[in-house]
Amino acid sequence: MANPKSLSHPAAVVLALMMMAASITSVDAAAATFSVSSLGAKADGRTDSTQAFLSAWAKACASLNPAVIYVPAGRFLLRNAVFSGPCKNNAITFRIAGTLVAPSDYRVIGNADNWLFFQHVNGVTISGGVLDGKGTGLWGCKSSDQSCPSGATTLGFSNSNNIVVSGLVSLNSQMFHIVINGCHNVKMQGVKVIAAGNSPNTDGIHVQLSSDVTILNSKISTGDDCVSIGPGTTNLWIENVACGPGHGISIGSLGKDQQEAGVQNVTVKTVTFTGTQNGVRIKSWGRPSTGFARNILFQHIVMTNVQNPIVIDQHYCPNNKGCPGQVSGVKVSDVTYQDIHGTSATEVAVKFDCSSKYPCNRIRLQDVKLTYKNQAAEASCSHAGGTTAGTVQPTSCL
Repeated sequence: MANPKSLSHPAAVVLALMMMAASITSVDAAAATFSVSSLGAKADGRTDSTQAFLSAWAKACASLNPAVIYVPAGRFLLRNAVFSGPCKNNAITFRIAGTLVAPSDYRVIGNADNWLFFQHVNGVTISGGVLDGKGTGLWGCKSSDQSCPSGATTLGFSNSNNIVVSGLVSLNSQMFHIVINGCHNVKMQGVKVIAAGNSPNTDGIHVQLSSDVTILNSKISTGDDCVSIGPGTTNLWIENVACGPGHGISIGSLGKDQQEAGVQNVTVKTVTFTGTQNGVRIKSWGRPSTGFARNILFQHIVMTNVQNPIVIDQHYCPNNKGCPGQVSGVKVSDVTYQDIHGTSATEVAVKFDCSSKYPCNRIRLQDVKLTYKNQAAEASCSHAGGTTAGTVQPTSCL
């Protein structure tokens, strides 16, 4: 510990003052706030506020110090917005107290890939707020066999690093709710996704070509996968997520392209599935590919009335186009299912339908208990090998 007397030295006093000034400067820097309202945004839900948001982004991006973009309470209409980097600083926070609203006419943004899109950014945090994608009109169009636009992802991140999304609600996206593509070090926590169980292609969170992504403490109710995991995903951690309605948590579909990056080091733990189409699923196209899925752990999972609680499907072939009669080239290995309990809505609760050319191997089942109508459920295996430990019900067919 420094001698207190040393602080009486003039140089020590100067140093102390400089340190104090530096700390004050850092506090000031942390408070560089740009309110979208002061830049012309109107909280009436009718006036297009896109330009005000882009202006706030331009100021925050050009700031040499950390910056906050503040969105107050109210409803702000945005057409669609691209927030591009790289920026002068690597600490920009969107603090959202209100709701961002998409145009009610789905054709306005329906042919854009994204409604709100971040690209080439580093150190962006989105905190709070509601994103209302106004997707119900497009879902209705799609269910009526009309010619409809494909729809926009509500929130996209591309080629970006050090992203945090916290306490955000995504409501009624036209297509996917949140997409993470080509990103590194992404943390999502306290996210809530809400869409109808019959809404088409409304995946909750989709991850691809990305590393070190964490999804925590979130609730996803939607019409497609709660979380979908695409090619090139490594080091993904999903924990404490409630899924339902929806199609479950899916690795895949893999093998759509012949040359494709694999998926590895994925942990899915402490997840509940309620009334979903699938629980934990790996699926690949039934055709040649260089893809793979390996080092996967599904742990501490509760299934309630789930149609396919545990499934590997390597014969995915929508509309029987481009793949009938072929076998999947995707290699599935080192997949562990540990402490999985609950009820299946169908007789076959565990189904491993693997590739005849590259059988699934090193599949491990430990402490699995799934029932169907209060009876033991069934298991079905094709080209799958592995081991069991502890109590496993239905009886393993590996």
